[in-house]
Amino acid sequence: MPIHVSQPRPSVTLVTLDNPAKRNALSRADLAELGRLWERLDSDPGCRAIVLTGAGEKGFCSGADIGGDLSAAEETARIVNDALLKTRTFSKPIIAAINGDCAGGGVELLLATDIRVAAPHARFGLPEVKWSIYPFGGATVKLVQQIGYVHAMDLLLTARLIDAESARAMALINRVVPAEQVLDDALATASVIAANSPVAVQAVRQQISDCIAEHARSREPIEQRLGDRVRASPWFAEGVAAFREKRPPRYED
Repeated sequence: MPIHVSQPRPSVTLVTLDNPAKRNALSRADLAELGRLWERLDSDPGCRAIVLTGAGEKGFCSGADIGGDLSAAEETARIVNDALLKTRTFSKPIIAAINGDCAGGGVELLLATDIRVAAPHARFGLPEVKWSIYPFGGATVKLVQQIGYVHAMDLLLTARLIDAESARAMALINRVVPAEQVLDDALATASVIAANSPVAVQAVRQQISDCIAEHARSREPIEQRLGDRVRASPWFAEGVAAFREKRPPRYED
């Protein structure tokens, strides 16, 4: 999947995930590319604020490409962590322009952003447990911090999708605007941030980012063990098969 990078406004970088046929799902190679991009932008003095969006009108990011490799060795975990900014300190503010569905790893990528603007038709959810997948991209360590225990557990355990207004009500996103205004709204917000003192903005972002990343790093060993346990169960194969065959899973004892 191409990841397009442009600078539509002074000091504002636009990052566009471009695989609309799969609602901008991320393959292993895409995740590695995204991790490298964050590293580059973090050290780029010409980038003071970032807008992250997806191509097309149906999907912001539908998460990991389940049609690909689902192994999760420690090296894979590192790639995922870097791409989703789970354990990495990052100094540049990120505004999400959510143009469509945001699910699974897409929500975990969303959790790495700072300000979130969504179209009314966008939907949000963490469907992993429905398919016997452990959400190891940061949801189990970040979501409670960001939206509170009861809302986090509702999303994590039911695997349901919620609409944009529900996401706003539980503070998963900041605001809902007409679809044709989502990107302009996000870019305008980024421009306001980019006009502020870059050293002050980045110090604030780095401090908060480091606190979040430190917590995630402290949980990484148990995160890996829990993920390994889920992937080793017989229900993992059934869940992934059900997803690929587009049928309800059958979790029988």
